[in-house]
Amino acid sequence: MLLGFFPGATITTLGLPSAQSYFYVSILGAVLFGIGIALFIQVKSSGQGLGLSGAIAINMCGGLCLAGWLLFGTVSATSLGKIIMWGLVAVLVGISTIELVSIRRPTT
Repeated sequence: MLLGFFPGATITTLGLPSAQSYFYVSILGAVLFGIGIALFIQVKSSGQGLGLSGAIAINMCGGLCLAGWLLFGTVSATSLGKIIMWGLVAVLVGISTIELVSIRRPTT
């Protein structure tokens, strides 16, 4: 929400990379790709809405793209910014992994 209303101040305060790079564009692309996967899953399933599988796809794509940037890209962020971004990776991939395990586990 803060990035939507105060992008410059929020980016500076959190020590995140500036918008001159392709960082945000690629993260958005990964999330859009995840939404595409989620929609494909929804079309192939009999449920209504995107559901848990869709959320897993979206979060996993965004989290893994962010991890890729942090590992292999040239992210010009402060130490605080990198800590925040690694925290986001942990949350996104961690929650997605837990959700994936929970839907794979048979209920008794």
